[in-house]
Amino acid sequence: MSAPTPSRRHVLAGLAGVAALPLLVACSSDDPLAQQAGNADGKNYIAGDGSVLEIAQGERGESVQFSSTLFSGEEITAEQMQGEPVVMNFWYAACAPCRVEAPDLQALHEEFESDGVQFLGVNVRDTVATAEAFERNFGITYPSVEDLNGQVLLSMTDYVPPQAVPTTIVLDRQGRVSARILGIAERGTLRSLITTVLDEQA
Repeated sequence: MSAPTPSRRHVLAGLAGVAALPLLVACSSDDPLAQQAGNADGKNYIAGDGSVLEIAQGERGESVQFSSTLFSGEEITAEQMQGEPVVMNFWYAACAPCRVEAPDLQALHEEFESDGVQFLGVNVRDTVATAEAFERNFGITYPSVEDLNGQVLLSMTDYVPPQAVPTTIVLDRQGRVSARILGIAERGTLRSLITTVLDEQA
């Protein structure tokens, strides 16, 4: 399913368009994560509507750092989430691809919750009321942080190209980026990426 091309060039294409935000169609050549993976023995493949970049365990960068506030009002930091895999999804309510992938994200949250996998939404433009209405509509039970000021997005710019919404990132138990999906996170692909970090030895 996934094998590097002979030149190790990563095919990064397939971002679905969303209302109100001009999205990146592909990662640029100066995308730090793409460069990092290009020097690794990781895997890359096109899946569904999103381009996928996966980084081998021994080639991942430093643990990500961010802090924010959940819509419930609780403070959260990246350090608090270390120890178990984390799935971070950047979204907003009017984003058409975000609405498409929402049921799959919730289903995977339920599937992997007993394994300790944590899901965290990062909402980049909604008020609390709008975000909570979206979550009720799609039955989303995992938490999201409010990122109207862009602080989480800014802290993750090595991994999340600006305005590439939706983007989904999988962190390993050390809080390092293991994989990234630009565009819709296809359920089978994301399940495989989560299973990879679950199966890794610490």
